[in-house]
Amino acid sequence: MTLDHIELRGLRVRGRHGYLPAERELGQEFVVDVVLGLDTRPAAEGDDLSRTVDYGSLADRLVAAVENDPVNLIETLAERLAKICLEDATVVDAEVTVHKPSAPVPHPFTDVAVKIRRSRP
Repeated sequence: MTLDHIELRGLRVRGRHGYLPAERELGQEFVVDVVLGLDTRPAAEGDDLSRTVDYGSLADRLVAAVENDPVNLIETLAERLAKICLEDATVVDAEVTVHKPSAPVPHPFTDVAVKIRRSRP
């Protein structure tokens, strides 16, 4: 079966993730993109929100996860966010990208990001 996708892109959240003490102390903005793989037909057939992902509620949970419990690596943060996406029974797989546009890189750059894809076992 080919999966449909629901995408939530550019979710901006302030967090205190990072390896350096200054990152934990000062915090910085993170940008999160998620792409959820699922079958949207049941929701579309019944025009029923309960049969798909409520992306407003998902955004709330993702924001809370970025705002709380700092970690050293954005790899760890991405894993945490993927688990939240997969909590919804309709989601078969989730691609999560965590962007860290203000990462402490001593050279001009556009973005640092980690992208992961996780599926139900």
